Order: sequence, then C-alpha cells, then structure tokens
Amino acid sequence: MDSYVELFRASNSIEANAVKGMLEQQGILVRLLGEALGGAAGELPVDAQQIRLLVQRCHITKAQQIMVRYQQTMAPWQCVDCHEQNDGHFELCWNCGSEPVN
Repeated sequence: MDSYVELFRASNSIEANAVKGMLEQQGILVRLLGEALGGAAGELPVDAQQIRLLVQRCHITKAQQIMVRYQQTMAPWQCVDCHEQNDGHFELCWNCGSEPVN
C-alpha cells in the first residue's frame, strides 16, 4: 500500500470535504485527519483545529496541480467599479454587484 502525505490543511470541515470531493472526482483518494476536532472549537488553538488532507504519495503531483487551480480561484479580487475587496468565491461584488474582470 502506498504511503500517504499531507497535501493541504483546510480551515473547516466544509472546505475539507469540498476539496476532498474535487480531488476524488479526479480519481485521487483522500484521507481526512482532524475532522472530529471541530467540536473543540474555542478550546483548542485555531491551527490545531485545521483538517489535514492526505493523498497517496503516487498522486501528490497531480493533487498539487489541482490544488494550485483551486487556490487561484479562491484568491480575493478587487472590484474595478467600487474598489471593494471580495473573497475569491464571490461571483459578484458584494457591494455593487459588478462581475470580476479577468
């Protein structure tokens, strides 16, 4: 059996499972470590609550390429009309409703 290596640390279970699903659609098996610690929010340091995504070593290069694309789509963007900062997952400016310029 191939060994597993850490690919990414998600800040919460929603992000971890979204990334896991994205990778598994590409045929990459993912293990989550730390998902059960979400119930300890407020009791543990924030970095201890992160969920680690592990992939088989033989799939790490493909998984890293997928993660680069994922992180690029999540990059914050600034609205050209009202100049407000928007989180990367926003399809429209939260302030004025304008679309991002690519």
